[in-house]
Amino acid sequence: MNIVAGVDEAGRGPVLGPMVLCTFAIEADREVELKEMGVRDSKLLSHETRVSLAKQLRKMGDFVLTSISAVDLTIAMRRRMTLNELEAKEISASLVELGGRTAIKKVFVDSPDPIAKKFELRIRKYCDHAFEIVCENKADFRYPVVGAASIIAKVERDAAVDKIRKVMRENGVTDELGSGYSHDAVTIAFLKQHSRLPALQEFIRHEWETAKRLKTEQVDLGKFI
Repeated sequence: MNIVAGVDEAGRGPVLGPMVLCTFAIEADREVELKEMGVRDSKLLSHETRVSLAKQLRKMGDFVLTSISAVDLTIAMRRRMTLNELEAKEISASLVELGGRTAIKKVFVDSPDPIAKKFELRIRKYCDHAFEIVCENKADFRYPVVGAASIIAKVERDAAVDKIRKVMRENGVTDELGSGYSHDAVTIAFLKQHSRLPALQEFIRHEWETAKRLKTEQVDLGKFI
């Protein structure tokens, strides 16, 4: 059986919340079904469409979801691990897990590195499986199987942000926190107002330049591990 996999992430750049990776596998001849369903880069779809497609995709293929918390991202950066290195390591782990139960022939990866070959080499440092790895920029536009991974990852990331909103409400904060991205004026306003709230600390990526600029608490993250 010819199994292909796609890998993509959601939430790489935000100052709040996790980064979520998804590795999605399906029979190669079923990619046409993905196209017919309207599967493509999650950024091109409405929230409602993503949620609907994600439910269907979870039933169609095998997948691995990896959520890297803001705490883990902060710790990694304090240890001088680059985001590309961390992402490559987690992608490799997901491929090992998925490859242990599915005979993957080829993997398509949406590369965060402008030089996609460099990112493939990063992945290969941690993953010695024989399947072919194709790293490309904008792979979520080109390959439906990568689009499927991006949809599942994005829905999971959105759910994580909703959980942060719930925690804030439980702590008496009703202000909207926005998307969590540094370019979002709503998010920046939220952080300016509430960045020192104890309940928010585990959701802030403290080593992000945005967080440093806003002088968020430099808390001991050990309590959140």
